[in-house]
Amino acid sequence: MWYSLLCTMWSKNVAQKGMKYINSKYLACMNQKRRTFLKSGLALGAFGIETDKSWNEEIKTIVFQGDSITDGNRTRNQDWNHLMGHGYANNVASKLWLKYPEKQLTIYNRGVSGNKITDLQNRWQEDTLALKPDLISILVGVNDLEAYLKGSQADAAPNFEQHYRNLLTQTKAALPNVKLVLCEPFVLPVGRVKDKYEEYQKELKPRQQIVKKLAQEFGALHVPFQELFTKATQKAAPNYWIWDGIHPMPAGHEMMALEWLRVVGR
Repeated sequence: MWYSLLCTMWSKNVAQKGMKYINSKYLACMNQKRRTFLKSGLALGAFGIETDKSWNEEIKTIVFQGDSITDGNRTRNQDWNHLMGHGYANNVASKLWLKYPEKQLTIYNRGVSGNKITDLQNRWQEDTLALKPDLISILVGVNDLEAYLKGSQADAAPNFEQHYRNLLTQTKAALPNVKLVLCEPFVLPVGRVKDKYEEYQKELKPRQQIVKKLAQEFGALHVPFQELFTKATQKAAPNYWIWDGIHPMPAGHEMMALEWLRVVGR
């Protein structure tokens, strides 16, 4: 911003300074602006993918799996205005499609609102394995947590771990070369979560640790969304990022997309 202001000030002093002097200062100013633009990642390193990293040539088909955060109110028909939903999965897909048109990437959103890890298991063959993806991204755990807080012992953390491990084992058996991205479930103290935030934190933490442990066990990438959102609250209030403690605001979804791309681009 201040570079533009200086450029304007210099242009007003043409009569006093002389055109040759002004041109040299203007060119220096514009060169500085260009360097700032390039450093900001809005040119060669656009869309959250670093400039020195290229997309893995082996990855042609991607599936996003999870609950309502992934679902993003997606349509179940071929309406491309809404097919990818309105959340982070759509944001990631849009950036990849824009940056790599020559790769003809196929990207599916198969998130389903309300799903727990057991629901993913029940539809895994049809909604994931049958699509033969090269990369699967999974974000699940919050609905399991809420079910447990409401009294469902079947959704206790040890059971969550067992079902999740079985799912990943099944996946690797069917698709040995598939790349896995395990996303950390998260909450912030807003809405109904704020009223019972200590309880949420107490039960969410072991599930977060399970996701991280499984990522290490299965050689998957781990996306630390909780850390991302927690740090973001230093810049704006929690309800700026997540409107009800669970579901992100538009800025939250965009932040998730950029973090996902940062991790997967490693």
